[in-house]
Amino acid sequence: MPGKMAVTHADLEPSRRSTDLGSKIGVLLMILTILCGLFCFILCLVSEATRSEVTWVGTNEKGKGAKYECVYSGSGKTPLLCAAAAFVGLAVAMVIEHTYILIAVTNSPPPALVSWDPDSAPANYLTWQAGFFFVTTWICFAVGEILLLIGLSVESGHLKNWNRPRPNCLILREGLFSAAGVFSLTTVFLAAGLYLTALRAQIISQELANVQREVLEASALYATPPSSPPHGITTIARENPITRENHDQQPLFVFPQAFSKHSNLV
Repeated sequence: MPGKMAVTHADLEPSRRSTDLGSKIGVLLMILTILCGLFCFILCLVSEATRSEVTWVGTNEKGKGAKYECVYSGSGKTPLLCAAAAFVGLAVAMVIEHTYILIAVTNSPPPALVSWDPDSAPANYLTWQAGFFFVTTWICFAVGEILLLIGLSVESGHLKNWNRPRPNCLILREGLFSAAGVFSLTTVFLAAGLYLTALRAQIISQELANVQREVLEASALYATPPSSPPHGITTIARENPITRENHDQQPLFVFPQAFSKHSNLV
């Protein structure tokens, strides 16, 4: 016969849905978001290292004297491609992560959170924390994307004829791509903080719901006293009665010895 497997408490618990914040998909998306931020940071560093620079050269024209013109150090294709990849990657990561959080929070049961006292310390703390992470995440995201857009517009302006001397050359300041990378990295970590805050709120909500359910069950159990069992005498038929003989029991009537002697004479 096949062996019997014991049923544990984990087997009785309902399985997590894919839209739950604590599910494997949520954790995987958060890890992918952080990795995407790191990748965008590396791309921004590459863009900073390969950004176009300007060299001024002097030219002598007859009757006009010396004239200085600028020449780019490169076409700017490498920083342009790296900045474009960082721009798109950060935007995709932010949209996916915040969309998942929104769907998870919308589909999560909110009975305990609704019953929270709005003036309580945990509710105020979680509200301010979630608001802080949400606002700062989008601010850092917007600043990082704007910096990347500036870099894209400047680097795309001299893709052709970049080695031809020009009277005016537009270049980026040193550190612009690095700043965009820092804001990108900060964005994904703040998004992770927002995810953890929402997950903590959901866990507290489930704990409060469990406590409320236990209180309701206990109140329903002790609301009415248990009924006493009915008093009565019931007869049970004995199917096989057992008789016992007591050999040590004395006879009920004992005749004196004299009477027994006289009775023998008769």
